Amino acid sequence: MGVIGSRIGVVEMRVKEILRITRVAKKFDKTTGKFRINIRYKTRTEITPRTVAVAEAFGLGVDQFQQHVVYDDVELKIGSTDVVYITGESGSGKSVLLKRLERELAPETVNIKKVRVDPRKPLIETVGATLEQGLELLSRVGLNDAFLFVRRYSQLSDGQKYRYRIAKMIESGKQFWVMDEFCATLDRDTAKIVAFNVQKLARQLGKAVLAATTHTDLFEDLQPSVHVHKRFGKEIEVKYYPNEINETCSLKKEMHVEEGTQEDYKKLAAFHYRSSRLPAPFRIFALKHREETVGVIVYSFSPAICFGRKQALGRAPTMKELIQDFAWISRVVLHPKYRTIGLGTRLVKETLPLVSRPYIETIAVMAKYNPFFERAGMQKIAETAPSRHVLDAVEKLRPLGFNPVLLSSERANMQTLEKMSKEEVEEVKTILKTLCKRDRGHGRRLLKTRSIFPNTEETWRIIDEAGVEKLAKTLRILSFLAQTKAYLMWKSPDFRPSS
Repeated sequence: MGVIGSRIGVVEMRVKEILRITRVAKKFDKTTGKFRINIRYKTRTEITPRTVAVAEAFGLGVDQFQQHVVYDDVELKIGSTDVVYITGESGSGKSVLLKRLERELAPETVNIKKVRVDPRKPLIETVGATLEQGLELLSRVGLNDAFLFVRRYSQLSDGQKYRYRIAKMIESGKQFWVMDEFCATLDRDTAKIVAFNVQKLARQLGKAVLAATTHTDLFEDLQPSVHVHKRFGKEIEVKYYPNEINETCSLKKEMHVEEGTQEDYKKLAAFHYRSSRLPAPFRIFALKHREETVGVIVYSFSPAICFGRKQALGRAPTMKELIQDFAWISRVVLHPKYRTIGLGTRLVKETLPLVSRPYIETIAVMAKYNPFFERAGMQKIAETAPSRHVLDAVEKLRPLGFNPVLLSSERANMQTLEKMSKEEVEEVKTILKTLCKRDRGHGRRLLKTRSIFPNTEETWRIIDEAGVEKLAKTLRILSFLAQTKAYLMWKSPDFRPSS
Protein backbone atom coordinates (compact mmCIF):
# COMPACT_ATOMS: atom_id res chain seq x y z
CA MET A 1 0.00 0.00 0.00
CA GLY A 2 1.37 3.47 -0.89
CA VAL A 3 1.89 6.41 1.42
CA ILE A 4 -1.49 7.97 0.69
CA GLY A 5 -3.30 4.68 1.17
CA SER A 6 -1.56 3.97 4.48
CA ARG A 7 -2.42 7.40 5.81
CA ILE A 8 -6.08 6.98 4.91
CA GLY A 9 -6.13 3.76 6.85
CA VAL A 10 -4.66 5.07 10.11
CA VAL A 11 -6.02 8.64 10.44
CA GLU A 12 -9.47 8.74 12.03
CA MET A 13 -9.61 12.24 13.56
CA ARG A 14 -12.21 14.58 11.95
CA VAL A 15 -12.38 18.33 12.69
CA LYS A 16 -14.67 20.86 11.02
CA GLU A 17 -13.25 23.47 8.65
CA ILE A 18 -12.15 26.65 10.41
CA LEU A 19 -12.66 30.12 8.95
CA ARG A 20 -11.45 33.05 11.02
CA ILE A 21 -12.13 36.67 10.08
CA THR A 22 -9.00 38.49 11.20
CA ARG A 23 -9.95 42.00 10.13
CA VAL A 24 -13.11 43.70 9.02
CA ALA A 25 -12.31 47.38 9.25
CA LYS A 26 -14.78 49.77 7.71
CA LYS A 27 -15.33 53.48 7.90
CA PHE A 28 -18.40 55.16 6.49
CA ASP A 29 -18.93 58.88 6.33
CA LYS A 30 -22.62 59.52 5.69
CA THR A 31 -22.06 63.15 4.78
CA THR A 32 -19.74 62.30 1.88
CA GLY A 33 -20.96 58.77 1.12
CA LYS A 34 -17.40 57.42 1.38
CA PHE A 35 -16.70 53.86 2.48
CA ARG A 36 -13.23 52.59 3.43
CA ILE A 37 -13.19 48.81 3.64
CA ASN A 38 -10.63 46.22 4.73
CA ILE A 39 -11.60 42.56 4.81
CA ARG A 40 -9.13 39.73 5.55
CA TYR A 41 -9.73 36.19 6.67
CA LYS A 42 -7.89 32.95 7.40
CA THR A 43 -8.94 29.41 6.61
CA ARG A 44 -7.69 26.04 7.71
CA THR A 45 -8.58 22.86 5.86
CA GLU A 46 -10.90 20.40 7.52
CA ILE A 47 -8.90 17.49 8.89
CA THR A 48 -10.12 14.15 7.55
CA PRO A 49 -8.25 11.00 6.54
CA ARG A 50 -8.26 12.03 2.90
CA THR A 51 -7.26 15.69 3.39
CA VAL A 52 -4.37 14.60 5.65
CA ALA A 53 -3.25 12.06 3.05
CA VAL A 54 -3.39 14.65 0.24
CA ALA A 55 -1.53 17.21 2.38
CA GLU A 56 1.26 14.73 3.13
CA ALA A 57 1.55 13.66 -0.49
CA PHE A 58 1.88 17.24 -1.79
CA GLY A 59 3.74 18.80 1.11
CA LEU A 60 0.85 20.97 2.39
CA GLY A 61 0.43 22.10 5.98
CA VAL A 62 -3.06 20.88 6.69
CA ASP A 63 -3.11 22.29 10.21
CA GLN A 64 -1.89 25.74 9.21
CA PHE A 65 -4.04 28.76 8.46
CA GLN A 66 -3.95 30.39 5.04
CA GLN A 67 -4.46 34.15 4.97
CA HIS A 68 -6.64 35.83 2.33
CA VAL A 69 -6.96 39.54 1.66
CA VAL A 70 -10.25 40.38 -0.07
CA TYR A 71 -10.35 44.15 0.33
CA ASP A 72 -7.24 46.10 1.27
CA ASP A 73 -8.05 49.68 2.27
CA VAL A 74 -10.57 50.12 -0.57
CA GLU A 75 -12.34 53.46 -0.80
CA LEU A 76 -15.78 53.71 -2.40
CA LYS A 77 -17.92 56.78 -2.77
CA ILE A 78 -21.61 55.90 -3.04
CA GLY A 79 -24.39 58.48 -2.97
CA SER A 80 -28.06 58.03 -2.15
CA THR A 81 -29.04 57.98 -5.84
CA ASP A 82 -26.09 56.09 -7.37
CA VAL A 83 -26.43 52.96 -9.49
CA VAL A 84 -23.64 50.64 -8.34
CA TYR A 85 -22.66 47.68 -10.55
CA ILE A 86 -20.41 45.14 -8.79
CA THR A 87 -18.95 42.54 -11.17
CA GLY A 88 -16.39 39.78 -10.92
CA GLU A 89 -15.98 36.03 -11.07
CA SER A 90 -17.61 33.68 -8.57
CA GLY A 91 -15.72 33.65 -5.30
CA SER A 92 -13.99 36.97 -5.89
CA GLY A 93 -15.77 38.73 -3.02
CA LYS A 94 -18.70 40.54 -4.67
CA SER A 95 -21.28 39.27 -2.20
CA VAL A 96 -19.02 40.03 0.76
CA LEU A 97 -18.80 43.66 -0.33
CA LEU A 98 -22.52 43.89 -1.03
CA LYS A 99 -23.41 42.52 2.41
CA ARG A 100 -21.07 45.01 4.08
CA LEU A 101 -22.63 47.90 2.19
CA GLU A 102 -26.10 46.66 3.06
CA ARG A 103 -25.25 46.51 6.76
CA GLU A 104 -23.75 49.98 6.78
CA LEU A 105 -26.71 51.51 4.97
CA ALA A 106 -29.39 49.78 7.06
CA PRO A 107 -32.21 50.40 7.82
CA GLU A 108 -32.61 52.28 4.52
CA THR A 109 -32.07 49.12 2.45
CA VAL A 110 -34.42 46.59 0.87
CA ASN A 111 -33.08 43.31 -0.47
CA ILE A 112 -34.83 41.86 -3.52
CA LYS A 113 -34.44 38.33 -2.13
CA LYS A 114 -36.07 39.27 1.16
CA VAL A 115 -39.22 41.03 -0.01
CA ARG A 116 -42.39 39.36 1.22
CA VAL A 117 -44.35 37.40 -1.36
CA ASP A 118 -47.87 36.05 -0.81
CA PRO A 119 -48.22 33.11 -3.22
CA ARG A 120 -51.91 32.57 -2.41
CA LYS A 121 -53.37 35.83 -3.68
CA PRO A 122 -53.60 37.45 -7.14
CA LEU A 123 -50.85 39.99 -7.76
CA ILE A 124 -53.24 42.94 -7.70
CA GLU A 125 -54.22 42.03 -4.14
CA THR A 126 -50.61 42.08 -2.88
CA VAL A 127 -49.27 45.48 -3.94
CA GLY A 128 -50.46 49.00 -3.21
CA ALA A 129 -52.79 50.23 -0.50
CA THR A 130 -55.54 50.72 -3.10
CA LEU A 131 -56.46 49.29 -6.49
CA GLU A 132 -55.17 52.46 -8.16
CA GLN A 133 -51.79 52.17 -6.42
CA GLY A 134 -51.56 48.46 -7.24
CA LEU A 135 -52.24 49.03 -10.95
CA GLU A 136 -49.69 51.83 -11.07
CA LEU A 137 -46.96 49.79 -9.34
CA LEU A 138 -47.45 46.72 -11.52
CA SER A 139 -47.59 48.86 -14.66
CA ARG A 140 -44.34 50.58 -13.72
CA VAL A 141 -42.44 47.29 -13.77
CA GLY A 142 -44.05 45.93 -16.94
CA LEU A 143 -46.72 43.69 -15.43
CA ASN A 144 -49.39 45.85 -17.08
CA ASP A 145 -51.53 43.05 -18.40
CA ALA A 146 -55.08 42.23 -17.29
CA PHE A 147 -54.21 38.53 -17.20
CA LEU A 148 -51.14 39.15 -15.03
CA PHE A 149 -53.08 41.29 -12.56
CA VAL A 150 -55.16 38.27 -11.57
CA ARG A 151 -52.39 35.66 -11.57
CA ARG A 152 -50.57 34.41 -8.50
CA TYR A 153 -46.84 34.78 -7.97
CA SER A 154 -46.29 31.05 -8.51
CA GLN A 155 -47.83 31.31 -11.99
CA LEU A 156 -45.32 33.87 -13.23
CA SER A 157 -42.22 33.29 -15.33
CA ASP A 158 -38.79 33.95 -13.80
CA GLY A 159 -38.62 37.33 -15.50
CA GLN A 160 -42.10 38.30 -14.29
CA LYS A 161 -41.24 37.22 -10.74
CA TYR A 162 -38.19 39.47 -10.84
CA ARG A 163 -40.30 42.40 -12.02
CA TYR A 164 -42.84 41.75 -9.27
CA ARG A 165 -40.10 41.85 -6.64
CA ILE A 166 -38.92 45.17 -8.05
CA ALA A 167 -42.48 46.49 -7.58
CA LYS A 168 -42.32 45.38 -3.94
CA MET A 169 -38.98 47.16 -3.50
CA ILE A 170 -40.52 50.36 -4.86
CA GLU A 171 -43.46 49.92 -2.52
CA SER A 172 -41.13 49.61 0.48
CA GLY A 173 -40.02 53.22 0.06
CA LYS A 174 -36.44 52.31 1.04
CA GLN A 175 -33.59 54.36 -0.39
CA PHE A 176 -31.16 51.56 -1.37
CA TRP A 177 -32.22 48.58 -3.51
CA VAL A 178 -29.88 45.62 -2.90
CA MET A 179 -29.67 42.86 -5.52
CA ASP A 180 -27.14 40.06 -5.24
CA GLU A 181 -26.74 37.65 -8.18
CA PHE A 182 -28.49 40.33 -10.21
CA CYS A 183 -30.54 38.76 -13.05
CA ALA A 184 -28.42 35.60 -12.77
CA THR A 185 -31.35 33.23 -13.44
CA LEU A 186 -32.74 35.15 -16.42
CA ASP A 187 -32.01 34.72 -20.11
CA ARG A 188 -29.75 37.48 -21.34
CA ASP A 189 -32.40 39.43 -23.29
CA THR A 190 -34.70 39.50 -20.27
CA ALA A 191 -31.75 40.42 -18.04
CA LYS A 192 -30.97 43.45 -20.23
CA ILE A 193 -34.59 44.58 -20.12
CA VAL A 194 -34.73 44.22 -16.32
CA ALA A 195 -31.40 46.06 -15.91
CA PHE A 196 -32.65 48.91 -18.10
CA ASN A 197 -35.90 49.19 -16.14
CA VAL A 198 -34.21 49.01 -12.73
CA GLN A 199 -31.94 51.97 -13.44
CA LYS A 200 -34.76 53.93 -15.09
CA LEU A 201 -37.15 53.43 -12.18
CA ALA A 202 -34.50 54.09 -9.54
CA ARG A 203 -33.40 57.32 -11.19
CA GLN A 204 -36.97 58.49 -11.76
CA LEU A 205 -37.77 57.86 -8.09
CA GLY A 206 -34.46 59.17 -6.73
CA LYS A 207 -33.34 55.79 -5.33
CA ALA A 208 -29.99 53.94 -5.34
CA VAL A 209 -29.21 50.48 -6.73
CA LEU A 210 -26.53 48.11 -5.41
CA ALA A 211 -26.33 45.17 -7.85
CA ALA A 212 -23.74 42.37 -7.86
CA THR A 213 -23.36 39.75 -10.59
CA THR A 214 -20.84 37.70 -12.53
CA HIS A 215 -22.34 38.99 -15.79
CA THR A 216 -20.63 41.97 -17.41
CA ASP A 217 -23.06 42.28 -20.34
CA LEU A 218 -25.47 44.56 -18.45
CA PHE A 219 -23.23 47.64 -18.36
CA GLU A 220 -24.90 49.45 -21.26
CA ASP A 221 -28.45 48.94 -19.98
CA LEU A 222 -27.76 49.48 -16.27
CA GLN A 223 -25.53 52.48 -17.05
CA PRO A 224 -23.93 52.53 -13.59
CA SER A 225 -22.55 55.64 -11.97
CA VAL A 226 -20.19 53.42 -9.94
CA HIS A 227 -18.63 50.27 -11.42
CA VAL A 228 -16.69 47.97 -9.09
CA HIS A 229 -14.91 45.09 -10.80
CA LYS A 230 -13.49 42.60 -8.30
CA ARG A 231 -10.78 40.13 -9.26
CA PHE A 232 -9.36 37.33 -7.14
CA GLY A 233 -7.20 38.33 -4.22
CA LYS A 234 -7.19 41.99 -3.33
CA GLU A 235 -7.14 43.32 -6.89
CA ILE A 236 -10.05 45.66 -7.55
CA GLU A 237 -10.97 48.32 -10.09
CA VAL A 238 -13.38 51.17 -9.32
CA LYS A 239 -14.67 53.62 -11.93
CA TYR A 240 -17.11 56.51 -11.62
CA TYR A 241 -19.43 57.83 -14.33
CA PRO A 242 -22.06 60.59 -14.65
CA ASN A 243 -25.27 59.59 -12.87
CA GLU A 244 -27.62 59.97 -15.83
CA ILE A 245 -30.76 58.06 -16.74
CA ASN A 246 -30.47 55.65 -19.65
CA GLU A 247 -33.43 56.30 -21.98
CA THR A 248 -32.84 53.50 -24.51
CA CYS A 249 -32.57 49.76 -23.92
CA SER A 250 -29.85 48.13 -26.01
CA LEU A 251 -32.31 45.60 -27.45
CA LYS A 252 -34.23 48.36 -29.25
CA LYS A 253 -31.24 48.79 -31.56
CA GLU A 254 -31.75 45.23 -32.77
CA MET A 255 -35.42 45.74 -33.68
CA HIS A 256 -37.24 47.10 -36.71
CA VAL A 257 -40.82 47.70 -37.88
CA GLU A 258 -42.07 46.11 -41.09
CA GLU A 259 -45.34 45.40 -42.89
CA GLY A 260 -47.08 42.61 -41.03
CA THR A 261 -49.66 39.93 -41.67
CA GLN A 262 -52.46 38.22 -39.80
CA GLU A 263 -49.97 35.47 -38.97
CA ASP A 264 -47.91 38.00 -37.03
CA TYR A 265 -51.02 38.94 -35.06
CA LYS A 266 -51.91 35.31 -34.36
CA LYS A 267 -48.48 34.75 -32.81
CA LEU A 268 -49.22 37.36 -30.15
CA ALA A 269 -53.04 37.30 -29.97
CA ALA A 270 -53.04 35.28 -26.75
CA PHE A 271 -51.27 38.16 -24.98
CA HIS A 272 -54.10 40.63 -25.64
CA TYR A 273 -56.53 41.02 -22.75
CA ARG A 274 -59.67 41.42 -24.86
CA SER A 275 -59.90 38.66 -27.44
CA SER A 276 -57.80 36.71 -29.89
CA ARG A 277 -60.41 37.45 -32.58
CA LEU A 278 -58.98 39.96 -35.04
CA PRO A 279 -61.19 42.87 -36.19
CA ALA A 280 -61.32 43.43 -39.95
CA PRO A 281 -57.80 44.77 -40.57
CA PHE A 282 -56.95 47.81 -42.66
CA ARG A 283 -53.16 47.61 -42.17
CA ILE A 284 -50.95 45.45 -39.95
CA PHE A 285 -47.38 46.21 -38.89
CA ALA A 286 -45.01 43.93 -36.99
CA LEU A 287 -42.08 44.74 -34.71
CA LYS A 288 -39.27 42.24 -35.23
CA HIS A 289 -36.35 41.31 -32.99
CA ARG A 290 -34.02 39.43 -35.28
CA GLU A 291 -36.56 36.98 -36.79
CA GLU A 292 -38.98 36.94 -33.87
CA THR A 293 -42.26 38.89 -33.89
CA VAL A 294 -42.29 40.77 -30.58
CA GLY A 295 -45.01 43.32 -31.28
CA VAL A 296 -47.90 43.97 -33.64
CA ILE A 297 -50.28 46.86 -34.32
CA VAL A 298 -53.56 46.47 -36.21
CA TYR A 299 -55.32 49.35 -37.97
CA SER A 300 -59.00 48.88 -38.77
CA PHE A 301 -61.81 51.01 -40.21
CA SER A 302 -63.26 53.47 -37.71
CA PRO A 303 -66.69 52.76 -36.16
CA ALA A 304 -69.64 54.92 -37.18
CA ILE A 305 -70.27 56.15 -33.64
CA CYS A 306 -67.61 56.99 -31.06
CA PHE A 307 -67.48 59.26 -28.04
CA GLY A 308 -64.92 62.06 -28.21
CA ARG A 309 -64.79 62.34 -32.01
CA LYS A 310 -67.13 65.31 -32.27
CA GLN A 311 -65.23 67.00 -29.46
CA ALA A 312 -61.96 66.51 -31.35
CA LEU A 313 -63.24 67.85 -34.70
CA GLY A 314 -65.90 70.28 -33.58
CA ARG A 315 -68.40 68.45 -35.78
CA ALA A 316 -69.55 64.97 -36.72
CA PRO A 317 -67.81 63.67 -39.89
CA THR A 318 -69.82 62.23 -42.75
CA MET A 319 -69.76 58.51 -43.51
CA LYS A 320 -67.72 59.24 -46.65
CA GLU A 321 -65.12 61.04 -44.54
CA LEU A 322 -64.98 58.15 -42.08
CA ILE A 323 -64.19 55.72 -44.87
CA GLN A 324 -61.64 57.91 -46.68
CA ASP A 325 -59.95 59.89 -43.92
CA PHE A 326 -60.14 57.83 -40.72
CA ALA A 327 -58.46 54.71 -39.36
CA TRP A 328 -58.72 53.01 -35.98
CA ILE A 329 -56.01 51.36 -33.88
CA SER A 330 -57.84 48.22 -32.79
CA ARG A 331 -54.94 46.21 -31.39
CA VAL A 332 -51.46 46.90 -30.03
CA VAL A 333 -49.89 43.76 -28.62
CA LEU A 334 -46.38 43.28 -27.25
CA HIS A 335 -44.79 40.09 -26.04
CA PRO A 336 -44.75 40.35 -22.20
CA LYS A 337 -41.00 39.79 -22.15
CA TYR A 338 -40.33 43.00 -24.11
CA ARG A 339 -42.57 45.43 -22.24
CA THR A 340 -41.52 48.65 -20.45
CA ILE A 341 -38.66 49.54 -22.81
CA GLY A 342 -40.75 51.88 -24.95
CA LEU A 343 -41.71 49.48 -27.74
CA GLY A 344 -45.43 50.32 -27.60
CA THR A 345 -44.62 53.97 -28.16
CA ARG A 346 -42.21 53.13 -30.96
CA LEU A 347 -44.66 50.82 -32.71
CA VAL A 348 -47.40 53.47 -32.72
CA LYS A 349 -45.15 56.44 -33.53
CA GLU A 350 -43.41 54.79 -36.50
CA THR A 351 -46.60 53.42 -38.08
CA LEU A 352 -48.98 56.38 -37.70
CA PRO A 353 -47.59 58.15 -40.81
CA LEU A 354 -47.57 54.89 -42.81
CA VAL A 355 -51.34 54.37 -42.69
CA SER A 356 -52.06 57.21 -45.15
CA ARG A 357 -55.04 58.55 -43.22
CA PRO A 358 -55.23 62.11 -41.83
CA TYR A 359 -57.11 61.03 -38.70
CA ILE A 360 -56.29 58.01 -36.59
CA GLU A 361 -58.33 57.17 -33.50
CA THR A 362 -58.34 54.69 -30.66
CA ILE A 363 -59.87 54.01 -27.28
CA ALA A 364 -57.53 52.92 -24.49
CA VAL A 365 -58.35 51.39 -21.12
CA MET A 366 -54.84 51.55 -19.62
CA ALA A 367 -54.08 55.09 -20.86
CA LYS A 368 -53.84 56.39 -17.29
CA TYR A 369 -51.25 53.82 -16.22
CA ASN A 370 -49.41 53.31 -19.49
CA PRO A 371 -49.80 56.42 -21.70
CA PHE A 372 -47.78 55.12 -24.65
CA PHE A 373 -50.33 56.46 -27.17
CA GLU A 374 -49.73 59.99 -25.91
CA ARG A 375 -45.97 59.48 -25.91
CA ALA A 376 -46.27 58.43 -29.56
CA GLY A 377 -47.90 61.75 -30.48
CA MET A 378 -51.62 61.03 -30.08
CA GLN A 379 -53.77 63.47 -28.12
CA LYS A 380 -56.15 62.39 -25.39
CA ILE A 381 -59.41 64.12 -26.23
CA ALA A 382 -61.91 62.73 -23.76
CA GLU A 383 -62.30 60.24 -20.97
CA THR A 384 -65.43 58.36 -20.08
CA ALA A 385 -66.21 56.70 -16.79
CA PRO A 386 -68.43 53.61 -16.59
CA SER A 387 -72.15 54.19 -16.12
CA ARG A 388 -73.53 54.12 -12.60
CA HIS A 389 -75.73 51.19 -13.61
CA VAL A 390 -72.66 49.13 -14.53
CA LEU A 391 -70.87 50.03 -11.30
CA ASP A 392 -74.02 49.20 -9.34
CA ALA A 393 -74.16 45.76 -10.96
CA VAL A 394 -70.49 45.10 -10.12
CA GLU A 395 -71.06 46.06 -6.47
CA LYS A 396 -74.14 43.83 -6.20
CA LEU A 397 -72.05 40.89 -7.41
CA ARG A 398 -69.48 41.40 -4.63
CA PRO A 399 -71.58 39.78 -1.80
CA LEU A 400 -72.03 36.73 -4.02
CA GLY A 401 -68.27 36.14 -4.04
CA PHE A 402 -67.16 38.06 -7.15
CA ASN A 403 -64.06 40.19 -6.70
CA PRO A 404 -64.34 43.16 -9.10
CA VAL A 405 -60.61 42.86 -9.86
CA LEU A 406 -61.04 39.26 -10.98
CA LEU A 407 -64.15 39.75 -13.13
CA SER A 408 -61.94 40.04 -16.22
CA SER A 409 -60.88 36.42 -15.65
CA GLU A 410 -63.37 34.04 -17.26
CA ARG A 411 -61.77 31.18 -15.37
CA ALA A 412 -62.24 32.92 -12.00
CA ASN A 413 -65.87 33.64 -12.86
CA MET A 414 -66.42 29.97 -13.73
CA GLN A 415 -64.94 28.83 -10.44
CA THR A 416 -67.17 31.18 -8.47
CA LEU A 417 -70.32 30.22 -10.39
CA GLU A 418 -69.67 26.49 -10.04
CA LYS A 419 -69.57 26.83 -6.25
CA MET A 420 -72.92 28.64 -6.13
CA SER A 421 -76.32 27.26 -5.32
CA LYS A 422 -79.08 27.39 -7.93
CA GLU A 423 -80.65 30.32 -6.08
CA GLU A 424 -77.39 32.30 -6.11
CA VAL A 425 -76.94 31.74 -9.86
CA GLU A 426 -80.47 33.05 -10.38
CA GLU A 427 -79.53 36.13 -8.35
CA VAL A 428 -76.61 36.74 -10.71
CA LYS A 429 -79.01 36.57 -13.64
CA THR A 430 -81.37 39.01 -11.93
CA ILE A 431 -78.52 41.50 -11.51
CA LEU A 432 -77.69 41.24 -15.22
CA LYS A 433 -81.38 41.63 -16.18
CA THR A 434 -81.65 44.77 -14.08
CA LEU A 435 -78.60 46.27 -15.78
CA CYS A 436 -79.95 45.50 -19.25
CA LYS A 437 -83.30 47.03 -18.34
CA ARG A 438 -81.73 50.23 -16.99
CA ASP A 439 -79.13 50.62 -19.76
CA ARG A 440 -80.17 48.99 -23.04
CA GLY A 441 -77.02 50.12 -24.87
CA HIS A 442 -74.73 48.39 -22.39
CA GLY A 443 -77.13 45.46 -22.36
CA ARG A 444 -76.61 44.96 -26.10
CA ARG A 445 -72.83 44.95 -25.67
CA LEU A 446 -73.07 42.75 -22.61
CA LEU A 447 -75.09 40.05 -24.35
CA LYS A 448 -73.68 40.58 -27.87
CA THR A 449 -77.12 40.55 -29.47
CA ARG A 450 -77.74 41.35 -33.11
CA SER A 451 -80.47 43.84 -32.26
CA ILE A 452 -79.33 47.41 -31.74
CA PHE A 453 -81.70 47.72 -28.81
CA PRO A 454 -82.97 44.26 -27.80
CA ASN A 455 -86.41 44.25 -26.23
CA THR A 456 -87.02 43.04 -22.70
CA GLU A 457 -88.39 39.66 -23.80
CA GLU A 458 -85.32 38.90 -25.91
CA THR A 459 -82.96 40.01 -23.12
CA TRP A 460 -84.73 37.91 -20.49
CA ARG A 461 -84.64 34.85 -22.75
CA ILE A 462 -80.90 35.14 -23.44
CA ILE A 463 -80.08 35.52 -19.76
CA ASP A 464 -82.46 32.77 -18.60
CA GLU A 465 -81.00 30.29 -21.09
CA ALA A 466 -77.41 31.16 -20.23
CA GLY A 467 -75.37 28.36 -18.70
CA VAL A 468 -72.40 28.77 -16.40
CA GLU A 469 -69.97 29.20 -19.30
CA LYS A 470 -72.09 31.92 -20.96
CA LEU A 471 -72.50 33.74 -17.63
CA ALA A 472 -68.74 33.63 -17.01
CA LYS A 473 -68.13 35.27 -20.41
CA THR A 474 -70.87 37.85 -19.80
CA LEU A 475 -69.34 38.83 -16.45
CA ARG A 476 -65.97 39.22 -18.18
CA ILE A 477 -67.58 41.67 -20.64
CA LEU A 478 -69.10 43.46 -17.65
CA SER A 479 -65.59 44.02 -16.28
CA PHE A 480 -64.64 45.81 -19.52
CA LEU A 481 -67.76 48.00 -19.31
CA ALA A 482 -66.73 48.94 -15.76
CA GLN A 483 -63.38 50.36 -16.89
CA THR A 484 -62.58 54.02 -17.48
CA LYS A 485 -61.71 54.59 -21.14
CA ALA A 486 -59.84 57.35 -22.96
CA TYR A 487 -60.45 58.49 -26.55
CA LEU A 488 -57.31 59.57 -28.41
CA MET A 489 -56.74 61.03 -31.87
CA TRP A 490 -53.74 61.71 -34.12
CA LYS A 491 -53.96 64.30 -36.86
CA SER A 492 -51.47 64.10 -39.69
CA PRO A 493 -49.36 67.28 -39.84
CA ASP A 494 -49.35 67.00 -43.66
CA PHE A 495 -53.14 66.93 -44.00
CA ARG A 496 -54.79 70.00 -45.49
CA PRO A 497 -58.61 69.75 -45.57
CA SER A 498 -60.24 70.88 -48.80
CA SER A 499 -62.06 74.21 -48.56
